[in-house]
Amino acid sequence: MMTVLSVSKLNFYLRALLEGDAPLQNLYVSGEISNFKRYPNSGHCYFTLRDEKAQLKCVLFAAQGAHLRFAPENGMRVICRGRVSVYERDGVYQLYVDDMQPQGAGALAVAFEQLKSRLAAAGLFDESHKQPIPKYPRRIGVATSAYGAAVADIKQITARRFPAAELVIAPTVVQGDGAPESIARSIEQLDQMGLDVLIVGRGGGSMEDLWAFNERMVAQAVFDCTVPIISAVGHETDTTIIDYVADLRAPTPSAAAELAVTAANDIDQEILSRQERLYRQMDRVLQRKRQQAEQREMRLKYLSPANRIREKRTYSIQLEERLENRMQTILRDRRHTLALYIERMKAVSPLEKLNSGFSYVEAADGKNIRSVTQVHEGDSLRIRVSDGVIDTKVEQVQQGDRFTV
Repeated sequence: MMTVLSVSKLNFYLRALLEGDAPLQNLYVSGEISNFKRYPNSGHCYFTLRDEKAQLKCVLFAAQGAHLRFAPENGMRVICRGRVSVYERDGVYQLYVDDMQPQGAGALAVAFEQLKSRLAAAGLFDESHKQPIPKYPRRIGVATSAYGAAVADIKQITARRFPAAELVIAPTVVQGDGAPESIARSIEQLDQMGLDVLIVGRGGGSMEDLWAFNERMVAQAVFDCTVPIISAVGHETDTTIIDYVADLRAPTPSAAAELAVTAANDIDQEILSRQERLYRQMDRVLQRKRQQAEQREMRLKYLSPANRIREKRTYSIQLEERLENRMQTILRDRRHTLALYIERMKAVSPLEKLNSGFSYVEAADGKNIRSVTQVHEGDSLRIRVSDGVIDTKVEQVQQGDRFTV
């Protein structure tokens, strides 16, 4: 007799068949994630796991997904552990995932790089947000375990290098359940206490031991803190997310204490150095002020009425001397010119001719007698010689050859 099954009964039968197969209830499947989708309200994730020849539908419920260290993404190759069953309503068999690990790299390493990329894109690593570490802090906050080696090292180094510094310790859970919340809470509390700088960290350990310092809430607390933060997690080879967010990274807690406080001897040297620079600066200022005072004094002397009067008097004397010299020069030139004129006049002067033996003859009417034709016998004449006058009469007129000189 033929048995006819309904669709629901067949799907139920197949589900029971698969779930009754022990190897299918705890198996590992590797493949590449595609069509990944997370529903915000429920937190459930649905995706396809595939290889070169086939694909398998998968479900990751919120309860199991909360334990993953990384965020699954399309294209990521993973190894899923889970069980195979049938979703009766749709008649689809699928893998119900209980755990997932990245294939190749560890889950923590993948989670670290994913969070690092997201925080970098959000700007939490930008240098523009970094605060300078104060050189001489008086109050230093420390967020770490109250009983670990890290806090002991910080106390010892601070007391040796700068005993005047005050340490404010915030006992913090740095590993295990509740560690991220405890670290973030300690940072927020210390931020409200008026401190100069914070040290956040712990001693060395495995990546799992240090993982609390890779949580987003801790990174955000470091970023939001208004007090400069020095990160000091693990050993020099360890790197955590807060190392990128903090204002300064120290390789160890001991190194963080040395970076946070300046040694007393260094402070003394700094004081002496600043004192010397201050003295040199004061000398330069005093010299500049002295030069300015001298310049102003000279300017006042130049602008004073007495000085102006002296200058005017000196100028007047100079003008007077120049005028006198000019007048003497002009007089000399005039005398020389006059002497030349005199010599020229002498050359044509009648007196000079008289002194030379010549005489000047005048008629009775005063006219100059220059020719025998101007006189007649009996005319009265006056003869002028160099030392007097001779009055005479013409007795005889005798014309002869013309006399020339």
